[in-house]
Amino acid sequence: MKIQESAENYLETILMLQKRKGMVRSIDVANELGFSKPSVSIAMKNLRENGYIEVDADGCLILLDAGRQIAEKMYERHTLLSNWLVALGVDPDTAVKDACRIEHVISSESFEAIKAHAQRNS
Repeated sequence: MKIQESAENYLETILMLQKRKGMVRSIDVANELGFSKPSVSIAMKNLRENGYIEVDADGCLILLDAGRQIAEKMYERHTLLSNWLVALGVDPDTAVKDACRIEHVISSESFEAIKAHAQRNS
């Protein structure tokens, strides 16, 4: 199933916040992305209904296997592409913004080729 870019961003954000903070609530996602709480609540409902996350009794967001796989894929792409662009001389802020756009549209084949190239030349 094809997942929308916005859902990929939400899942990646949940993963990044979990790495930083441990437990994550919808308000943390809203604050991180600069979105309204109602917008994030709707997105979390959609992610929950599609089997990507669960919300525990305390309101903490839990990535399910399908959600974690997508989040980790996006996070790996974002991190590698950001670092690669910076190594090529791109301003770090620009690199992060560009990586965020690229990570959603690049094919697996192209990403794996960039990844292999970056690993050979690091």
